[in-house]
Amino acid sequence: MIHRLPGRGLQGAFRWPATVALALVVLLSLGIGQTTRAQAVSPSALDAYADKAMRVFDTPGMAAVVVDGDKASTYAWGVRKLGASARVDAHTIFPIGSNTKAFTAAALAILVDEGKLHWDDRVADRLPGFRMYDPYASSEMTVTDLLVHRSGLGLGQGDLMMFPTTDRTRAELVHDIRYLKPAHSFRSGYDYDNVLYIVAGQLVESVSGQRWEDFVQQHILGPLRMRDARTSIDARTANQVALHARDTTPVRGVGKQAVLSTVMTGDVFAPAGGLQVSAADMGNWLRLQLDRGQLDGDQRIFSAAASKMMWTPQTLIPIDPLPPQVALAQPQFDAYALGFEVQDYRGHMIVTHLGGVLGGISAVVIVPEKHAAFAVMLNSEDVGALFAMREHLLDTLLGLPSPDWIAGYKRMFDDAHAKAIAALRDKHAATHPERGPSLPLSGYAGVYTDPWYGNATIGLDKRGALHISFDRSPGMHGTLEHVQYDTFRTHWAMPDVEDAYVTFALHPDGSIDRMTMKAVSPLADFSWDYQDLRFVPATKHQGRSD
Repeated sequence: MIHRLPGRGLQGAFRWPATVALALVVLLSLGIGQTTRAQAVSPSALDAYADKAMRVFDTPGMAAVVVDGDKASTYAWGVRKLGASARVDAHTIFPIGSNTKAFTAAALAILVDEGKLHWDDRVADRLPGFRMYDPYASSEMTVTDLLVHRSGLGLGQGDLMMFPTTDRTRAELVHDIRYLKPAHSFRSGYDYDNVLYIVAGQLVESVSGQRWEDFVQQHILGPLRMRDARTSIDARTANQVALHARDTTPVRGVGKQAVLSTVMTGDVFAPAGGLQVSAADMGNWLRLQLDRGQLDGDQRIFSAAASKMMWTPQTLIPIDPLPPQVALAQPQFDAYALGFEVQDYRGHMIVTHLGGVLGGISAVVIVPEKHAAFAVMLNSEDVGALFAMREHLLDTLLGLPSPDWIAGYKRMFDDAHAKAIAALRDKHAATHPERGPSLPLSGYAGVYTDPWYGNATIGLDKRGALHISFDRSPGMHGTLEHVQYDTFRTHWAMPDVEDAYVTFALHPDGSIDRMTMKAVSPLADFSWDYQDLRFVPATKHQGRSD
């Protein structure tokens, strides 16, 4: 699930106190608190730019809202679904993916304002049964730690517990996080995750007595009059988008645009990415952010202190150079706050986040110095179109000369896709299908278990071919094709699922020691975290110790 620009570093070893100190220096240098008027957005010019971006990237539909002071202007382009005539409008709902995280942070902020919770409360004291793999992280993780991606978990680790669907409950997922072996030590650096925002959603329920969905509806969506918004990714209304992607080739993002038949479903991941929102509703949310939690009049959703906390940098995000054609967009400073990133854009501080589910992506940007903000939502995975719109709107509001972002991002993603296709071609040319497998196919059959995911079952189908099933992910099953040695690859029956290599390691006596996996495509989304699975035959692993 998209969360930030590709090409920027995902690893780091920066310590939290240094993060805050450096953040304060940088933000002071950017003139935080000094407000000047944003440049006006010309509706006709924005329409022309959006039409060009959608034409270049073949994007079906898009909506945006621009908030300038107290004025919110909505824009809509294209169709809700390919092959249908219904147009996108200001009230069409889009899934906003990880832009939901700021709503979860706001829910916790409300509980802090009410005195029911504190940011430095230990999660284990407030959420019965919560545990991490590491005892120190289990005992010391605070409410703030849940939200700032410094837990020690690897990028997207554990996402297959709920991505693209699961038969788990949210409580079961929170329990099973204790089996995720960390990639790094606690608070040692940044790695984006989703599972701890699900923990945050359970914390909201534990403290308030309301499910995350009901709390967010009562305390945020309702007071903000976000009447189109839905707290469930499965909600169906008359005015919502279908989701689209290019997934007819081994490299997702290449090929013909099509309506997805497999999308994310279920309520487990809702606190991390389940909201569906219209452009009109996003305008209300962005006005609340700009006004630091205050509604019209004297009513508040959350306090100014809570707003400051949500925008305060906590974890430094390492930065790698962007390609030359889009290098002007590269920040010099980037850090994660609470449900937002805080960074600079061409010398100006912005508060921002990206979001995505299968078939839909979004961007939120707040420009405090201009008291302006905007959101852009697409019903496809055309990240180039999203980024081009994002930078164009930023340049417009800031009054900056704007390069050809559309051409720059088109080249950037074309180059990335070409390299991925070449890498797959080279890998295929270097394989030796005549070598192996070591065992008869029936020798690989059995139930395999991973501590955090659960069971996968391998058997022989009626044709004598190997078949694999991810038992906790309804519909996620398919055949295994031999590649070389003791490595196979999946062909999932469920469309739109990234295929994976499946490799068996054997004991000297020929029995199976373990089964590991890795995504086939070098551009597979990080939420297909096959590489974090360590399956062993179920007879070797009878149950788990809690």
